[in-house]
Amino acid sequence: MSTDTPASPAPAAASAAPSPRPALFTPEEVERYARHLVLAEIGGPGQQKLKKASMLVVGAGGLGAPALLYLAAAGVGRLVVVDDDEVSLSNLQRQVIHTTAAIGRTKTESAGAMIAALNPHVAVEGVTARLTAENALGLIGGVDVVIDGSDNFATRYLVSDACALAGKPLVTAALGRFDATVTTLRPHETGPDGTPNPTYRCLFPEPPPAGTVPSCAEAGILGAVAGVAGSLVALEAIRAVVGFGEGLVGRLLMIDTLTMRFETLSYGWDPDNPLTGTNPTITDLSAHRR
Repeated sequence: MSTDTPASPAPAAASAAPSPRPALFTPEEVERYARHLVLAEIGGPGQQKLKKASMLVVGAGGLGAPALLYLAAAGVGRLVVVDDDEVSLSNLQRQVIHTTAAIGRTKTESAGAMIAALNPHVAVEGVTARLTAENALGLIGGVDVVIDGSDNFATRYLVSDACALAGKPLVTAALGRFDATVTTLRPHETGPDGTPNPTYRCLFPEPPPAGTVPSCAEAGILGAVAGVAGSLVALEAIRAVVGFGEGLVGRLLMIDTLTMRFETLSYGWDPDNPLTGTNPTITDLSAHRR
């Protein structure tokens, strides 16, 4: 009498294999950022913050040019460049992101091409226009950090007011013939003692009278000064994202290259300032409309 062979048990339903976790960096990125990754203050977590970060750079000139190069090299994921000017031969003495072949091109196009050549992992958006009261909040609201490399007081006050209203950190700098200043503004936050951080208007309540400060074309400028200040601006912007060391919030760094002196001036919140004071009168950008 034959016996039936017991049927083999049905195979259990295969559980779905977990999706492989995406690598934070490609092998090429690991090599590219190797000198950052070994820094305890940055490392993998800090480099990932930079990769996810977006920054707006106002002006691709003397300050913006070196800042953009170092931010791109550092691996900032997205850079938005605002400038309405074209590259001219006289720019090349200090605006190192542009080349002789770029003369006549818009600075946004020229800067974008150089950034892409330096680091293809960085997304670049060029806005060939002036920053105005009409477009400032829209541009600033879409980024994590703002860098002001403009060359006029009207734009500096517009950028600083807009960043304060939008709650975005701002790194701002200015150039002289042989000197420069750099500071970081976070007036939407408070200091360790609970006092609001200062605004640009706490430091400089009013712009100087028109015509009292000569332009770069009138006074001249040592090209390397722009490189020093632009590099420090990039450092402050990187610090704002990664969060290491002691930044320039409430401190104005003053650089004098004739005597090679670097000094800092501490400044604080002014309760009478019209932007974030006890009785603010600036609640929008209408005063900047022309």
